[in-house]
Amino acid sequence: MIGLDSKDFRLLLIVAVLTMFAPFILNPFPEGSAMAQFNAGYPDLMQRFVIFGIFAIGFNILFGLTGYLSFGHAAFLGVGSYAAVWVFKLIGMNVLPAIFLSVVIAGLFALLIGYISLRRSGIYFSILTLAFAQMSFALAYSVLTPITGGETGLQLALDDPRILGFSQTESGNIPVPGLFGLVEMRSSAQWEIGSWVFTFNVGYYFSALVMLISFYLAIRIFRSPFGMMLRAIKSNQQRLSYTGLNPKPYTLAAFVISGMYAGLAGGLMASMDPLAGAERMFWTASGEVVLMTILGGVGTLIGPVLGAGLIKYMENIISKINEEILHSWFAFLPDGLEDFIVAIIYPFIGKGWHLTLGIVFMLVVIFLPGGLVEGGQRIARMFRRKKTDDTKSARTEPAE
Repeated sequence: MIGLDSKDFRLLLIVAVLTMFAPFILNPFPEGSAMAQFNAGYPDLMQRFVIFGIFAIGFNILFGLTGYLSFGHAAFLGVGSYAAVWVFKLIGMNVLPAIFLSVVIAGLFALLIGYISLRRSGIYFSILTLAFAQMSFALAYSVLTPITGGETGLQLALDDPRILGFSQTESGNIPVPGLFGLVEMRSSAQWEIGSWVFTFNVGYYFSALVMLISFYLAIRIFRSPFGMMLRAIKSNQQRLSYTGLNPKPYTLAAFVISGMYAGLAGGLMASMDPLAGAERMFWTASGEVVLMTILGGVGTLIGPVLGAGLIKYMENIISKINEEILHSWFAFLPDGLEDFIVAIIYPFIGKGWHLTLGIVFMLVVIFLPGGLVEGGQRIARMFRRKKTDDTKSARTEPAE
């Protein structure tokens, strides 16, 4: 069905259901309850889940299939954001042309960097991509200030020309991104059911649709002869060269496709919030997508999406838990014991959430080299084994 076998189609269907019902799934606790702190069903965070999911899916096409580890993919994310904001400034507030140009510009930039960097492999390739990303950050931050906005970032203004739109609204405000002027990305609707409040945002569902299309294309790439060739490069590139095949065009194509995914994510980020800054090109952003892919499962289809969701959840939810919230949770304990438990937990949350992320990453690498996907597969095998054992024990043996 739609070019996928039954297993891949089920996986795509599961991802589609999860994304479509995310406002319900991510809001399990009623508003005002002590556990409402862990709700993640608000538009900005849901948008980040799917946008960084796209970023990680694209990175996985390069790293997961070819084994080439890039530390410079944030450069394409930043270039995509800048391209989208310039479209909003010069042409109009329609997100489709902005996203299209983001993908094209990021792809051309990836072609240039990939052509040079792929002359080396292993750690030398990784260092080259990191160098290019840091050079891009430096250019955006200080040298190309008229184009990038420098330290303050590239923002929309009331005097922007917007040849296919209008510079300001009737009320004198800067217009916001939308689809053909029919609906704005920031538009939301709320549905209250008892103490629960569910928010449905246009920008999130648009981003989710783009993510589903990106995920489908990634499946097709993984299952295609091109994907098999990339796996062969990862397995033994030297042996592949001995067969007479040149692996360089395949690795360059994978690098460009991966960069286009990053540009798509950058364009979507600018479409949700029309601002582009140099910090999106910094090396920490490149390292973040590496963590997402490894945590979820390198070379798997859904793993990078899960890894992106985990990191963004910790960044936006765990980081907001402060000492006051902890004291409210453990107020039922005696004062001395309450203070002791809060003192033990507090370094791992709030501003210290990176410490928790580091521990999780260490445990995954040691005990689950295949990431969260491997963890899910182990649990599934355990239940299947238990079910098989129960079936065997229920059989009645014939009397001798």
